[in-house]
Amino acid sequence: MSTATMPTVALNVTDTAAAEIKKFMAGEEGLPETAGLRVRVVPGGCSGFQYSLNIEEESRQGDHVLDANGVRLFVDMFSAQYLNGVEIDYVTSVMGQGFAFKNPNATGSCGCGSSFTA
Repeated sequence: MSTATMPTVALNVTDTAAAEIKKFMAGEEGLPETAGLRVRVVPGGCSGFQYSLNIEEESRQGDHVLDANGVRLFVDMFSAQYLNGVEIDYVTSVMGQGFAFKNPNATGSCGCGSSFTA
């Protein structure tokens, strides 16, 4: 009996981003120990795909569950193909602050910085 193996996915979360995620999760009331940050790629944005971050209480069947810099991440199989090797950072600039994604898989992006083409 053979079992299909899931492709691997590796995400990097910078120290700054990890601190912001942990701070945000600590402020959420009643999160169980199984909670984590869901990192997804969804259709949309001005370049075709955009990133989505959500706090969820537990992983779903088929998810990759990763630990990146002390943060539990949930990645679904569709998103995994676009997120392998991505670095999540938290940046502050004159335009504001927020999460930034460095994606080696992206073939193009737009000025907003939150959407990409693959």
